[in-house]
Amino acid sequence: MAQMMKAAVFVEPGRIELADKPIPDVGPNDALIKITTTTICGTDVHILKGEYPVAKGLTVGHEPVGVIVKLGSAVTGYQEGQRVIAGAICPNFNSYAAQDGSPSQDGSYLVASGRCGCHGYKLTAGWRFGNLIDGTQAEYVLVPDAQGNLAPVPDGLTDEQVLMCPDIMSTGFAGAENANIRIGDTVVVFAQGPIGLCATAGARLKGATTIIAVDGNDARLAVARKLGADVTVNFKTQDPVAEVLKITGGKGADSAIEALGTQQTFESALRCIRPGGTLSSLGVYSEDLKIPLAAFGAGLGDHKINTALCPGGKERMRRLMNVIESARLDLGVLVTHQRKLEDIVEAYDLFANQRDGVLKIAIKP
Repeated sequence: MAQMMKAAVFVEPGRIELADKPIPDVGPNDALIKITTTTICGTDVHILKGEYPVAKGLTVGHEPVGVIVKLGSAVTGYQEGQRVIAGAICPNFNSYAAQDGSPSQDGSYLVASGRCGCHGYKLTAGWRFGNLIDGTQAEYVLVPDAQGNLAPVPDGLTDEQVLMCPDIMSTGFAGAENANIRIGDTVVVFAQGPIGLCATAGARLKGATTIIAVDGNDARLAVARKLGADVTVNFKTQDPVAEVLKITGGKGADSAIEALGTQQTFESALRCIRPGGTLSSLGVYSEDLKIPLAAFGAGLGDHKINTALCPGGKERMRRLMNVIESARLDLGVLVTHQRKLEDIVEAYDLFANQRDGVLKIAIKP
């Protein structure tokens, strides 16, 4: 009889509940990880609300920190008892996309018709945890293709210090990396949720010297200042586009990072950048975007619009943990709450409704 574990599973729109599930069997290329800390992501809230479809009974979550308890026969270079993380995006590195330099898109392919009858992408990409396979809000998680996805946690780093690496830090940094930031640049970051805050920190590490953080929450803007913002703009009391143009003498920012996923923030980001500037888009959009003619310079403005999905894999995780270990950045400030796994339903309610100043919740099985 299979041993059982506790796991947070999707039941139906509006219901994620704790349930008993069998502890997974380990295949040759897998690793079984005992979760010591995980967390809830905004994408999990989309799943909870039924806005992003997953199979009923699927274990949700995609941000694992834990300990190896069993290794597949083909996995070498690791040992049981070792503390590890794995990226939220866990490609197998054998796909065309991965071999061609886009491992985050492992599993993506063009489909003949999308929701609107148009060509598009199947948007699973390399995101498997809590999407295509059982995820991390559980006592154990099975990591596929473990050889390419497990990253040892350096001695001396706490779970909370590395908890952002699998997704939030990797995604936010991708926004800064895609923004074509040069030393001395002015960068504006729209939305200071966890991903936007990591984008703000990433912009500073990339060499931007004037970083403008935009949000409607003063507490989050205060955190943005701690992570590298030079100027903060509350869009409830100030027009962010006007402020950016004022700060830059009418020139516009060199880059804008959009970290929310709405028409308004996308359009504002485009209006903020100078001719030749870059809009780096991190938001997950739920409807078609419209590009305003004037802001786009009628197509003559040499603008660049880049999108990103969270980069994964062990090398990406190693680099991110190097940043934490070097003390150049401490993202422990983003972990504002802790809950036990058995309190996962209450934790979702807290996080989804953004109460009590929550940024990220450390979930402890």
